[in-house]
Amino acid sequence: MPTARAHTDPQYEADLRDLHSRVLALGGLIERQIANATRAFERRDDELAKSTIAADDEPDRMDEEIHDLCLRILALHQPTAGDLRLITTTQRITADLERIGDIVVNICKRVLELNREATVEYAIDLPRMTDIAEGMVRQSLDAYDRGDVSLALTVCREDDIIDKANEQFFSNLLSSMLKNPESISRCLRAMFIAKSVERIGDHATNIASMVVFMVTGKSIRHLDKIPKEV
Repeated sequence: MPTARAHTDPQYEADLRDLHSRVLALGGLIERQIANATRAFERRDDELAKSTIAADDEPDRMDEEIHDLCLRILALHQPTAGDLRLITTTQRITADLERIGDIVVNICKRVLELNREATVEYAIDLPRMTDIAEGMVRQSLDAYDRGDVSLALTVCREDDIIDKANEQFFSNLLSSMLKNPESISRCLRAMFIAKSVERIGDHATNIASMVVFMVTGKSIRHLDKIPKEV
């Protein structure tokens, strides 16, 4: 767990460890939701899509508990310097994770609609994109867990990969719609899913950039080019 210094207050240390473990637990749940949404799409599995939607209350609850814990630590221990960065960035990281959970729900809703239609051409590209996004989320959480700036920067650079994959998928589906107007409805839904997956990558990038700030105190969020090191 990355912390700025050792603490003489055992309760303070325990609260920070609790906060750290709760964030990782939320992240693990979000990773499983992404994987379930991918399987629901690949298998055209209504029940898995519905159960993933129904499970959305749990990350919401966990996000609220983490937020309350952060406020309690701020009020009781009045952290400064690196510890203050850790707590404030953790709040933003959990907000990104909760938003990813919401995106997964929207993906599953589109999956339920797509399951009523014929198979989408180029459908194999979507799970590939989702694998990239899920990997970015996992790596960003690993970077948070270890305070690993190098890994966080790697995640930020990977955002271009998923953006380009989405552009190619969009182009392929557009060609499909022009050739076969009957495919427009399902292609539009598939485009919505692809854009949602791209947004998951954006949130993973946000998490990674917050890790960089948490560890170094330097912001990279608005840089045109991600540096190799900070």
